Amino acid sequence: MLDFVQVVSDHLGRLAGLVDDSVHWVSVAVRESVINAIKHGNCNDEDKRVFVEFTPLAAEPTPGLAICVRDEGCGFDPTGIPDPLSPENMLKPTGRGIFLIRSFMDEMELRKRPGGGMEMMMVKRLAK
Repeated sequence: MLDFVQVVSDHLGRLAGLVDDSVHWVSVAVRESVINAIKHGNCNDEDKRVFVEFTPLAAEPTPGLAICVRDEGCGFDPTGIPDPLSPENMLKPTGRGIFLIRSFMDEMELRKRPGGGMEMMMVKRLAK
């Protein structure tokens, strides 16, 4: 379903008025967040689900698109994520996804859900 989520993301991004570059970067961020939820959150457990919710944002303060990705895993402490730009992490094959999502989106928040799992809230606003 990952490709389907990406198609939906692209379509809703265009409907929200995002320019092509923004649609592309939102798509990359959504894809990366869903992959993280499947692989790291749900530990590839096929019985667990990943939920993706898209919400158009009103004109105030700036219109855009909000995306929420939730998993059913045990969650983690987001403050413990190693800095991918630190010399000791530069050659590691993992650890860049959240860093990239933060750089592609205007807002990004990770939070542990009270009932379990993690939730990533992302926002991309229209260019002024």
